[in-house]
Amino acid sequence: MTEISNTRSAAQEAQGASRSRLWRLMRYIPLIAPLLLWAVPCWVLLHTGQRWPLPITVTGTAFFALGLIGMPLAMARGHGRRQQDRAAIVGDTLLGGSWVLFTWSVLLGVPLRLVLTVAGVGDGQGRARIVTWTVLCVAAVLLAWGYAEARRVPRVRRLDVPLPRLGAGLDGTRVVLITDTHYGPLDRARWSARVCETVNSLEADLVCHTGDIADGTAERRRAQATPLGTVRATRALVYVTGNHEYYSEAQGWVDLMDELGWEPLRNRHLLLERGGDTLVVAGVDDVTAESSGLAGHRAHLAGALQGTDPDLPVLLLAHQPKFVDQAAAHGIDLQLSGHTHGGQIWPFHYLVRLDQPAVAGLSHHGARTLLYTSRGTGFWGPPFRVFAPSEITLLVLRSPERSTSP
Repeated sequence: MTEISNTRSAAQEAQGASRSRLWRLMRYIPLIAPLLLWAVPCWVLLHTGQRWPLPITVTGTAFFALGLIGMPLAMARGHGRRQQDRAAIVGDTLLGGSWVLFTWSVLLGVPLRLVLTVAGVGDGQGRARIVTWTVLCVAAVLLAWGYAEARRVPRVRRLDVPLPRLGAGLDGTRVVLITDTHYGPLDRARWSARVCETVNSLEADLVCHTGDIADGTAERRRAQATPLGTVRATRALVYVTGNHEYYSEAQGWVDLMDELGWEPLRNRHLLLERGGDTLVVAGVDDVTAESSGLAGHRAHLAGALQGTDPDLPVLLLAHQPKFVDQAAAHGIDLQLSGHTHGGQIWPFHYLVRLDQPAVAGLSHHGARTLLYTSRGTGFWGPPFRVFAPSEITLLVLRSPERSTSP
């Protein structure tokens, strides 16, 4: 027994040491990432045999150097204590632009150089310049398209979701999901109003907002959020907090949503009844709530389900998909989440997948739990969406037995 205990202790110590090293490395990412984002494309586009005229080389290198210095400074001013919207717009735009340039310098520029070399196209200088112009053109097109995608009213994504425990009287229940609106430095009050008009056109029984309403306090972003007060549903409007609320006085957002007619499901539930059948609609605070230090804020699923009949189907609102582990353990039928933005700018979704069990769409977890992860209605930070379109989601709940009512 002693040998086994010693072996376990040694294994736990080794695992703890490994995690400690990982966390130490993670602390340097904010320093390493900007350097890579700007230095790699600078090298690939300017200093790998292009032999540009000296003014172009100097100007281009200066541009990348300014980006390397200016992006972190602007983001610190925009998203730090000062909360300067203009600085946030500059920093976020530079972040998105540098990510796209970095991605395509590596994934397109390097392979294209090899292909041109193998094919014997031109000399070294010619091939290097072809790579530069190709990467710049692709990046420009993707950024222009990504900006238009981010600013447009999301398309409606419709899908039927079969729930084996759903009663026939609730078959066809229409649930609309919006999430991650992220009202912020760019004024999107008109966009917000058009999103709400689209939601109303779907004639939903239940409309859900699964958090990350905005970046900034409720007082500061009130004008952009006010159109949410025009949303209509035949049964209820429900809302849960996201992690970004806890960066910006979460209780203020809870109070404003309540004022606008949305019912905050803070570790509680309501009952949706139709045709003699009942659906439990529950919600929990974001998983970051407890660490925020706000009294009474935490994700507490048992509290949300307290007093419910265990034989009834449950629809759960939880901002982050990774809460599905707890949902599955409690036998939840369907969890609705956001948070991931579908990656927002390809291929960032591969990094998101390291933290979340799903990035977008419908997935199955445990014995009966379904998780629907929205790509989000708005965008965070960089005003671009590349190969990760925003969405307003219409989920039609289906019972194994179709209702006979019209």
